Amino acid sequence: MLQPQNKQTDAFISTGIAGLDSILAGGLTKDRLYLIEGDPGTGKTTMALQFLVEGARRGEPVLYITLAENEVELRAVAHSHGFSLEGITVHEIIPAEGVLDPDEQYTVFHPSEIELGETNRLILEQIERLNPTRVVLDSLSELQLLAANPLRYRRHVLALKQYFARRACTALFLDDKTAVGGDQQVRSIAHGVISLQQIESGYGAERRVLRVLKYRGIDYRRGPHDYTIISGGVVAYPRIVTSESRELAPRRQVASGLASLDALLGGGLEEGSSTLVSGPPGTGKSSLAAQFVKAVTDRQQKAAMFVFEESFNTLLNRADGIGMDLRKPLASGMLQVNQIDPAELSPGQFAHLVCTAADEGAKVVVIDSLNGYMNAMPEARFLITQLREVLTYLGQRGVVTLLVGVQQGVIGQMGSTVDVSYLADNVLVLRYYEAGGAVHKALSVFKKRGSQHETTLRSFAITDRGLEVGPVLKGFRGILTGVPVKVPDDEDEAKHG
Repeated sequence: MLQPQNKQTDAFISTGIAGLDSILAGGLTKDRLYLIEGDPGTGKTTMALQFLVEGARRGEPVLYITLAENEVELRAVAHSHGFSLEGITVHEIIPAEGVLDPDEQYTVFHPSEIELGETNRLILEQIERLNPTRVVLDSLSELQLLAANPLRYRRHVLALKQYFARRACTALFLDDKTAVGGDQQVRSIAHGVISLQQIESGYGAERRVLRVLKYRGIDYRRGPHDYTIISGGVVAYPRIVTSESRELAPRRQVASGLASLDALLGGGLEEGSSTLVSGPPGTGKSSLAAQFVKAVTDRQQKAAMFVFEESFNTLLNRADGIGMDLRKPLASGMLQVNQIDPAELSPGQFAHLVCTAADEGAKVVVIDSLNGYMNAMPEARFLITQLREVLTYLGQRGVVTLLVGVQQGVIGQMGSTVDVSYLADNVLVLRYYEAGGAVHKALSVFKKRGSQHETTLRSFAITDRGLEVGPVLKGFRGILTGVPVKVPDDEDEAKHG
């Protein structure tokens, strides 16, 4: 007995694809026809299988109709992702080997007239027999070629849409875009359209981008969303929309564990603030950021580090060398260290990892370094805009974010290829300077939005006992130039008296 088509726009079913339901604002509206389009290799078949696996998991009768791949190929795809096809009916409608016989290729009718009618008959027979709630038709390119002309093709797809609707069935049509001029025909008929795109990279893995081109009656998440195909299926990474997570909450200060550093900062760094730690190579930027990680994990709060240039092993050994034990919080689960492979990660996937760490309770997040972040994805546009969204998201969750920025040069004029100082709430600057025949380090706070802070320059050193923030460098002038001048005692007293 036929069921009436669902008339509601808020009766959703899950796609079974991680992240996609969030992009679709809840999933797919039941009993509608949807189109997934993309070039070969973009993951359409994998997504379709996940859609049916989810239905079978819920005990629904589901059907995969294939006009191109045979059942053996489909089962191989499913096996590669660890899917079980139990409860999924796979029906092949593929031309028999007899079409290769020349004697079978000549009739008084055009071949498409016979083959399209036979294809329709086989499709409807299976649906009548199974009465599925979810159907996948793979692929529309075959139907378009059989239809032979645009009018016949459009009417055929429209008839299928009405047929599925009357049977209270959610249909997913796949289009590999190998036929000419068919995408706009089905886009206008479908209730929703998902487009998959694969962007070639100059080096490393290609970037995959998903867009919802159309979804009637639903305020879905617009724009490009990165996705990946991994062992286990397709995973989508919804684009961050910070306006969805705004909240007002009091912000306390997070201490570094070093009294002298906290004094320089006016008590510490505020919850929800972002801090740029800038300076030339070797000045201790990463160690300074790790100091806050060590402080919060000692207080049994979580932290996360995202490391681009430095290896995981080097990070731990370097911390050991300065008396900063990161192995214990790592073993206890208080610390999460992510070694980022720049050739394999997309911007959306990286943003997802960072925001997930915040959602899981990280109080401090370190991104080391911004230069590595930008160089890892040189072909991705709007990285700075995306970084702003990430920082806003973290800030709304009260996370203390530390960004390590490497400046070019060692002594004298400094430069940076990545300037995000306008995004950061706080800016800490480390500098080398030469005095007394030796190279020293200086630390200063150039910017701080959350509270008052010292405007002095203090000595900074990395020892085997940890970090040391020393006294104010009163005896010099021009430390920021790298080659300071000794100030007479009377002049120094006049300035600081």
